[in-house]
Amino acid sequence: MQPATLIAQFPLLADLIALKETTWFNPATTSLAEGLPYVGLTAQDVADAHDRLARFAPYLAQAFPETAAQGGIIESDVVAIPAMQRRLTQEYQQPIFGELLLKKDSHLPISGSIKARGGIYEVLAHAEKLALAAGLIAITDDYSRLLTPECQQFFSQYSIAVGSTGNLGLSIGIISARLGFRVTVHMSADARAWKKAKLRRHGVTVVEYAEDYGVAVEQGRKAAEADANCFFIDDENSRTLFLGYAVAGERLKEQFAMQGRVVDANHPLFVYLPCGVGGGPGGVAFGLKLAFGDHVHCLFAEPTHSPCMLLGVYTGLHDGIAVQELGIDNVTAADGLAVGRASGFVGRAMQRLLDGVYTVDDQRLYNMLGWLAQEEAIKLEPSALAGMAGPQRVCASADYRKLQGLSEVQLNHATHLVWATGGGMVPDEEMAQYLAKGC
Repeated sequence: MQPATLIAQFPLLADLIALKETTWFNPATTSLAEGLPYVGLTAQDVADAHDRLARFAPYLAQAFPETAAQGGIIESDVVAIPAMQRRLTQEYQQPIFGELLLKKDSHLPISGSIKARGGIYEVLAHAEKLALAAGLIAITDDYSRLLTPECQQFFSQYSIAVGSTGNLGLSIGIISARLGFRVTVHMSADARAWKKAKLRRHGVTVVEYAEDYGVAVEQGRKAAEADANCFFIDDENSRTLFLGYAVAGERLKEQFAMQGRVVDANHPLFVYLPCGVGGGPGGVAFGLKLAFGDHVHCLFAEPTHSPCMLLGVYTGLHDGIAVQELGIDNVTAADGLAVGRASGFVGRAMQRLLDGVYTVDDQRLYNMLGWLAQEEAIKLEPSALAGMAGPQRVCASADYRKLQGLSEVQLNHATHLVWATGGGMVPDEEMAQYLAKGC
């Protein structure tokens, strides 16, 4: 379909093509009960993922000592950021009603990003399947047995491949190599040099491409098909990755309970999730919906140059259209979000459970990155700031409140949670360059 024809049917596309910051609130959002059947996964599937991660906790605590304090559970803190809330209000002259929090997946152990959830989980699930079939472990065993030379030798017969813009490759590469797998990460041109170097230091084979994420994934898939012992992790379509991300929902509920934080009809929760291909934010949003029901409102955030999920869900074309087909270049400072074609699985699964999608200009990402470092001494990579633009979009929109049936009183008692998806392991010299580009 020609762009002009699409614009006539979907007027917001004109702003996307012009690279304007755009906000789309979903008029078709439904309740969890109505939207759940379209996901194709259940609460029991997420519970199984919780159980599997618990089985692997003894292994992780020994293999990665940085997880030992939490008993081998990979989890991040939730912190209030009141100084940043005041700074955003001052800079944009739009108050954020309620309280602003940050979920620091940016500082998750092992790989320092949200991908430490899904990526590590999928590798562990694959390793468990192989080890159980070979009789190396039983489900009732202490999985730290997988650290033995015998088990590492066993895994070395097998390989793992993935295509990545950076953070997913880091998580999968590091855990796979530690288990003993041979692992290859196919990385797109926009992946950061330090991420490639870190992978190579862990013994991972990194294959670089001059093209974008889509090409890296396709080449990784082809290479894996040529090797019967190679397992390809498909960021676009993997339900296992999705479930690894989804465990975050119940864990956040537990963290809120410990903080005495209430989420109910009178105290709604708004969560803002940076979005690339969609697996990470989709899985987290699914887990949040299971944990908090209709009292949580999830929005995805994308760069103006890579609005693939907004394009796919808004038009209903999902993975049937890429941003490049509209003349959008998919070149952004938010390298982890530089994806031209969204996951069709995630778009179709979550389209009824999402409150909206919005886009953010690269310079705004840099500005907010600088303010967060100044006000809260928290340093993130540019893509992780995409969520930070969301609370003011929500608070400024009377149309959105009407669409969701939210009163001003409810909004005044709201919690706004920005999901920080990466940045905890960015080298100092790279971070200095980011900060220099902010206000």
